[in-house]
Amino acid sequence: MTGGLVGAVTDETTTAGELAAAVEAAQSAFERGRTATPATRAAWLEAVADGLAQDAETLVEIAARETHLGVPRLEGELNRTVFQLRLFAAEILQGEHFDATIDHADPAWGMGPRPDLRRYNVPVGVVGVFGASNFPFAFSVMGGDSASALAAGCAVVHKAHDGHRGLAARTAETVTAALAASGAPSGLFSLVTGRRAAEALVDHPLVKAIGFTGSTAGGRALLDRAAARPEPIPFFGELGGINAVFVTPNAWAARRDEILAGYAGSFTLGMGQFCTKPGLLFIPAAGSAGETEEARRVLAGALAGFTPAQLLSERLHGGYRDAVRGLSGADGVEVLLEGDFAEAPAPTILRTTADAVRRDPALLKQEMFGPASLVVEYTDGAELPGLAELLEGQLTTTLQAEEDDDVTELGARLTDISGRVLWNGWPTGVTVSYAQNHGGPYPATTSATTSVGTAAIRRFLRPVAYQSFPAARLPEPLRDSNPWNVPQRVDGVWRRPSDPVPGTETGGRP
Repeated sequence: MTGGLVGAVTDETTTAGELAAAVEAAQSAFERGRTATPATRAAWLEAVADGLAQDAETLVEIAARETHLGVPRLEGELNRTVFQLRLFAAEILQGEHFDATIDHADPAWGMGPRPDLRRYNVPVGVVGVFGASNFPFAFSVMGGDSASALAAGCAVVHKAHDGHRGLAARTAETVTAALAASGAPSGLFSLVTGRRAAEALVDHPLVKAIGFTGSTAGGRALLDRAAARPEPIPFFGELGGINAVFVTPNAWAARRDEILAGYAGSFTLGMGQFCTKPGLLFIPAAGSAGETEEARRVLAGALAGFTPAQLLSERLHGGYRDAVRGLSGADGVEVLLEGDFAEAPAPTILRTTADAVRRDPALLKQEMFGPASLVVEYTDGAELPGLAELLEGQLTTTLQAEEDDDVTELGARLTDISGRVLWNGWPTGVTVSYAQNHGGPYPATTSATTSVGTAAIRRFLRPVAYQSFPAARLPEPLRDSNPWNVPQRVDGVWRRPSDPVPGTETGGRP
């Protein structure tokens, strides 16, 4: 192949013709593989996991060279990616994502005779996925979007992030080789590069959904493009957030130094380039200049062992500098702990007041993608629910509180605006699990879904009902004999595969 397709580690970009060919090959692969059994599909995911694990040394070496991220961090991220693939493989073997539901014909149904109806979830088709800059493994070529789309039964065309093209190409080569060796249809996964390919990917009529992790501006542009198609398609965008942390007066009195130390470690983790970085910390106002100086001393001590590193790219470094300078120059904002904009920047902490943010709520919406954060001082804990009202949608919000604090009203407001609410923790670090939710109201994300955890698979499925079909023509998950051994809800009652299955496949109540 040539240009920006798999196999080329160059600065060339995918042409319009190459993009069309990749999407068409993905559609063909989807059609050939859409009826694969859960065991077969799980084996494909396991093969990709094995391939990435076996190529780990080379992949981490390339990633370290292209992203400035340390080897331990990258090794951990690649391990997470491999674990995620294996978890998804196990999940689809369970079959719960099918949501197989069977209503046998019932002449005595309360609203009148009911026909035989059976519904389950089917894969949407070809999915376009956009990789992120800050997680070159976990949210990139074979990150959560690609892995969950493949687990759902879709084909994937991945648009590589320009910040690590060499890694993207090598990862894609590893993935496609593993899929081929496991017997998956050719074209089930492919890689494209360049802005024109990105736009054409969203526009292509065979593409049925988009997964995106990136900036609010870039995500909104692609969301609008997806909605403007003759056939609009779902756009699952994770756009980041400010991830506000609220400290109650009681918690501040009991654990001030502990809270400040946790905050310092969290907002600087990964040089502040996590989408879950706490960008806002609401604390009680200092009663004197001495108290402010003491808080500054504690923060400086907590950051004393911090080793700065380069940001992901020069472009991101410039954006970080501009954001910090812009916010620090706003009315009512001052520098609490001064950093710098060196090649490896030292952390910056800004300070403002509740009165200032009420006058200008935009202060709470400025993301500083790097090692900087804003402290907001309030005078009374009763202010916190109202301050939370000023926030946009968040990936996470956090309560630092004591057991006897009445945070009912504040907690309800945080639930309204957040995808994940934490109690006495810190938002950086998003485990991959069954109950995880990594999402939130706009602008955190563009949908009411999660991009992390097993529930992410369901984004790329849609329900189809079959009415009065002959038994032999029903999809396997909807047959009474349940040949795929998936959970089924039969006439309103959930049955696990181990449960005895009464009746036949010809309709009517068993």
